[in-house]
Amino acid sequence: MTQPHVAPAVAPHLVARSTPVDAPVDLCDLVIPSGFTWITGHGEFVASGVAARVAPADAAGLLRSITHDLAADAPGDAGPRAVGALPFLGPGLLTVPARIVGRDANGQGWQTEIVGADVPAPLRATTPAPRRFTVDAHIDEPRWRTMVEHALELIARGALEKVVLARAVEVVADAAFAPAAVLRYLRASQPGCVVYGDAGFVGASPELLVRKRGTHVLSRPLAGTGAGTDALVHSSKDQREHQLVVDAVVRALRGCCRAVEVDGPTPIQFASVAHFATTVEARADATVDSVIDLVTALHPTPAVGGTPTGSALDAIAMLESGPRGRYAGPCGWVDAHGDGEFVVALRGGELDGNRALLHAGAGIVAGSDPAAEWAETQAKLTPMLQALVRP
Repeated sequence: MTQPHVAPAVAPHLVARSTPVDAPVDLCDLVIPSGFTWITGHGEFVASGVAARVAPADAAGLLRSITHDLAADAPGDAGPRAVGALPFLGPGLLTVPARIVGRDANGQGWQTEIVGADVPAPLRATTPAPRRFTVDAHIDEPRWRTMVEHALELIARGALEKVVLARAVEVVADAAFAPAAVLRYLRASQPGCVVYGDAGFVGASPELLVRKRGTHVLSRPLAGTGAGTDALVHSSKDQREHQLVVDAVVRALRGCCRAVEVDGPTPIQFASVAHFATTVEARADATVDSVIDLVTALHPTPAVGGTPTGSALDAIAMLESGPRGRYAGPCGWVDAHGDGEFVVALRGGELDGNRALLHAGAGIVAGSDPAAEWAETQAKLTPMLQALVRP
């Protein structure tokens, strides 16, 4: 059995084999708590085991060093990948899984294994599902109002144009949460979102940070939130908030891409809230080695941080009650070609036995109302609360 390698070491002796397999009826049957799950409308996969851990910037290089034995009848998407949910701030690592089982957009199943690596077996839940819960808001509404008012003062003084403030809610149950059950519920209840899971951090994100296929680059920033699309299109405050995000994404992509094109904004209704969405497409230039370069250029966008970025991050550190961890960080995967996709890790929570820590945020700009922003965070918490607190 090979031992996991730690970043930034390159492991040229690793060998991967990819083969076609019968597509599982439900990939969630293969989920293990320490694994990675990625479910979208154009393909899905579940990963387990650890062949290597690598710094994001070194991931594509390590993957290219792996000898890949691709069966002639395996889908072209099959192959080793580096996966993970990175922290909102600070360094993080991606994992090269020992095994990946996936299904492509045409429904064809595939499997990639690192030869000799230890692959944990899926575990069926043997404990009863939670039935009793307590929910504790780490920040109550009066304190939230104070946070927002402080942010509005900074905006009025010209220190900020926008800052995204988040608050945490903790759920404690009478039995351990099962990540596979939560992922199944999110998959069914959050159409249009990417359902993700990484070592106990699970959620359903509506926001594509960036996708790269060859030189084609796609980003879909979201900002501006309302209960429905009708109210959203008449809100100048939400239009202004959204434009700040689009401007930042376009500016970042123009630094490493050509032919940047913008389509939007368009109001989109999700299960609990509506958002403005804009599609930004571009062609990566020769300086882009992998999707990780694009992630680095884009994150954090004003959709989760604010603008100017440095001042917004300072305000977040001062006003929020604790670190965000992986909430609102980049979550996704990259392959040996440098292709891949990352979402902003929203509408999720950290599961730890019978405890779950959820976050939700709201963008504060001139004209923001603390009560309305509180209601927005409540709506954003709803998908995960419903996935956890069920009869």
